[in-house]
Amino acid sequence: MGQKVNPHGMRVGVIKDWDSRWYASDEKVGDLIVEDHKIRKYLKKTLYGAGVPKIEIERSNDTVTIFLHCARPGVVIGKGGEQIEQYRLAVEKMTGKKVKLNIVEVRNPDMDAQLVAENIAQQLEKRISHRRAMKNSMARAMRAGAKGIKCCCSGRLGGREIAGVEHYHEG
Repeated sequence: MGQKVNPHGMRVGVIKDWDSRWYASDEKVGDLIVEDHKIRKYLKKTLYGAGVPKIEIERSNDTVTIFLHCARPGVVIGKGGEQIEQYRLAVEKMTGKKVKLNIVEVRNPDMDAQLVAENIAQQLEKRISHRRAMKNSMARAMRAGAKGIKCCCSGRLGGREIAGVEHYHEG
């Protein structure tokens, strides 16, 4: 079997930055990593409709700063900023530390790989043809200015008996 390398891990420090930025003593590292994972899992699940491709976490001694990248910030903020306050309090209750929630808007969601993939997945859940979903997403990404895109769907596509894989690429 080929040696597969994580695409994000390969690029960290070169063209991508760390998703968690903090330093801790050896005893605390494991607990803080688990805490980061819980925060990410909770926010990703509750804000799935807002299109969250990335959650960055920074820590100082007493505060946790969360940078929430999202395609639709209006969904996260809510009327008069009351939704965001609820999320902040929920995360504060989860961690037991002071939390700051900063929202960063994703300018072009059609160019973000995570958002394109989630969009295709949502269309598949709505029973839209996998070929149409992939080709439409690819066309949208190319129109948005991508130099190229590869797309792969696998599983029991279209309710087939035997699972299969379909690849499309452009550019």
